[in-house]
Parts: sequence; C-alpha cells; structure tokens
Amino acid sequence: MLVAGESSGDALGAPLIAALREATGGAVRFSGIGGPEMMAAGLAPLFPMADLSVMGLAEVVPRIPLLRRRLREAEAHALATKPDALVTIDSPGFAFRLARRLHGRGPKLIHYVAPQVWVWRPGRAAKVAEFLDHILALLPFEPPLFEAVGLPCTFVGHPVVASGARSGDGPEFRARHGIAPDAVVLCVLPGSRHSETSRLLAPFGGAIGMLAQRSTGLRVVIPAVPHLRAEIAAAAADWPGRPVLVDGVTDKYGAMAAADAGLAASGTVSLELCLAGLPHVIAYRMSPLTWAIARRVVRTPYVNLVNVIAGREVVPEILQGACTPERLAGEVSKLLDDPVARASQRAMTAAVIAALTPPRGSPSAAAAAAVLKVVG
Repeated sequence: MLVAGESSGDALGAPLIAALREATGGAVRFSGIGGPEMMAAGLAPLFPMADLSVMGLAEVVPRIPLLRRRLREAEAHALATKPDALVTIDSPGFAFRLARRLHGRGPKLIHYVAPQVWVWRPGRAAKVAEFLDHILALLPFEPPLFEAVGLPCTFVGHPVVASGARSGDGPEFRARHGIAPDAVVLCVLPGSRHSETSRLLAPFGGAIGMLAQRSTGLRVVIPAVPHLRAEIAAAAADWPGRPVLVDGVTDKYGAMAAADAGLAASGTVSLELCLAGLPHVIAYRMSPLTWAIARRVVRTPYVNLVNVIAGREVVPEILQGACTPERLAGEVSKLLDDPVARASQRAMTAAVIAALTPPRGSPSAAAAAAVLKVVG
C-alpha cells in the first residue's frame, strides 16, 4: 500500500512502483493513494490525492472533516487488504497519523522522505521511532540521526540525480530561440509558487537591469511553470536582455545548458542547476513574521540544501533584507566575469551531486530494494 499526499510524493511514488515491479518480476500488487503519475504507473487510488493536498492553517481548517474521513478510509482499507507494507511518501501530517493508527496491526510501516529533524525539532526523530519500522532517506547524513534513536534508516539517494537535468542541449536551444552562440546568457528561475515570484520578480528585474548595463548583449532565458507564466511574462516584459520564456522540462534543461550563469529562487531547482553544471546564485524572501520565526527555530546556518550538504556556502545565498538588486547583480557578475569562480562552483557542486547519488543504481531502485528487505 502506497500513500502520497501531494505532487512531489506522486513523483517519488511512480518510479518506486516501477522499480518494485521490476525487482519482483511483476509479483507485486499495489493499492493506496496517489496522483496522476502513480495512476499512470498502475495504482488505482482509493480517493483523489487532491483531497490531501492542503497546506497552511487557513486552508486546512475547513478541510478537517474531509481529512478525518479520508484517514478512516485509508485505515479501513489497510486493515481489510492486509498489505505486507505501507509506504507513506512525504506529507507527514497525514502519513504519520495513518501510520500511528496501523502500528502493530499488520503491515510494515515505511516512510519515504525523512522528516527534516536536522532543520528543526530534533526530538521528532524519537517520536516517529515509536511507530515506524523504517525510513527511506534522501540525504546521506540523515540515517545516523534516526538510527541513534533505534529507527532503521536507509539512504536511497535524491531523485534529482535521475531528473535528466544533465540532458540539456545548449547549442540547439540557442539556435532555436535565436540566441547567438557567443551571447552571454543568464538563466532566471523566480520560483514555482506565487509567494516566491511575488517577492522575487522585482529584485530579479532590477538586478538584470544592472547586469545588462555591464554586459552588452546579455540575453535572459526564463523557464516558467505553467500556472505562473502570465505573471512572470508581465513582470519580464520590461526587462532588458530580450527575455525568452519557455515551458516544459526539455526547454528548462535546454535553458540551463545554454546559460553561462543562473539566478534562482532557493529550492530543489538549485540541485537541478548543480546537476546541469550551471553556476548560480540563489535568493529567497518571505514575510517578515515567517522569517523571524524561522530564524529562531531553524538549526542549520544555510537555507540552500547544496550548502547544507557541503557544510559551507558553495552557492551564494542572498536572503530576505539582503535580497536587493545591487547585491544580486554583484554576485551574478562574479560568476559571469570570472571563469575561475564558475569552475570552482562547478567542482564543489559536482561533489554534492555525488553525495546525493546512491551507491548502486537509481534512487527508486535503491528505495525498492530497501522496501523488499524490510518486508523480508
């Protein structure tokens, strides 16, 4: 039984289904909850995954009756079908409630994507050890944190290493979009949520204006997620660099391969940029209240996962009040102007990607092997 509650979990669950099917020669059956990718891989969901995809207090409160009903339905399904294992994927709010209800009642309880106890609430490791049988971790330093409290944990690798971010064809992308082979190109990724773009598009635009003054002929490429394309296009209409907006994974990776440097909102995209070998700067802004709370509870000195893994600031982090056009332009200029700086970041981020790669095979294959070992 697999349970995913949002699109990121759906993206992990689909290759896990394929890997389990391959590892067992097809001798495996699946049930549970998933999205379009898991459904395409063969999962018939109990109910729409969208019922669980809520974030934020204001959004969750009206949905509490529905969420409680879905929790009871998932529990009843597990007790009726008696799966060998329940693999919950991220979405700890729903996943851990379900696992607690099923603890000691049959299936092995495995959670995919370790809670980030290294960021905040370190005592949470001991709490989940009370009801889980195993954790599949995306980061190499996570297993010892859970094993210290008696919870077995396997590092299976980060899905970004199988994302295809290395596959971009830079020359083809430039030719198709009318960008000269010798043009200086900046790849700009202002975020995948409105809360990110609404705070970053203005300083990004200001920085691009300054960079265009320093580098004549600068071109800008912007991979945009579909639901934010109109907002990004409106903001970029006045930017210099004749911005090219592109959609889809193929063009996103093509843009990364075609660029000389990147400017991005902090998030998983930074790992994709590392995999593509594109030196970049990351930025982030949040509400002042959220920032104040985060600075009090977060235990790591870095925001960007690349820097957390490296243990140093490999990729410049320009955050909150420091996220100004002047500061962004200055950091990006260092990468555009200095081949040694670009080469140095590439070398250090390559080491980070190596650390995120499982010892053998793909992350999904490693996760499947761990699940089958737990089931015995």
